[in-house]
Amino acid sequence: QVQLVESGGGMVQAGGSLRLSCAASGRTVGTYYMGWFRQAPGKERDFVARISWSGSSTSYTDSVNGRFIISRDNARNTVYLQMNNLRPEDTGLYYCAASCSAWWPKPDCNYWGQGTQVTVSS
Repeated sequence: QVQLVESGGGMVQAGGSLRLSCAASGRTVGTYYMGWFRQAPGKERDFVARISWSGSSTSYTDSVNGRFIISRDNARNTVYLQMNNLRPEDTGLYYCAASCSAWWPKPDCNYWGQGTQVTVSS
């Protein structure tokens, strides 16, 4: 079993930056792809970014490509999402996930965190 705990969310003005962290405990996540999803009020949970177990392969949804960077530190069992040049449309509850058989359009993951809120004001 794996437990995921996100942190780092908050309120920021458009153009600002935040860094999210996802700490994993329990079974090691070193062999899993891990990623981030977000859910705006009244909308579906959408893929944001994912990273391979080695960190050598990353993928991003088009709307964040060039602004967000996903990274991981397997020694610390932690995944990060550096979010730069934030926009109001980036607002949502951000979830960390691991061991996903599907990432988009509808995620199917074995492990989810509880989410951390990101609010971007214009």
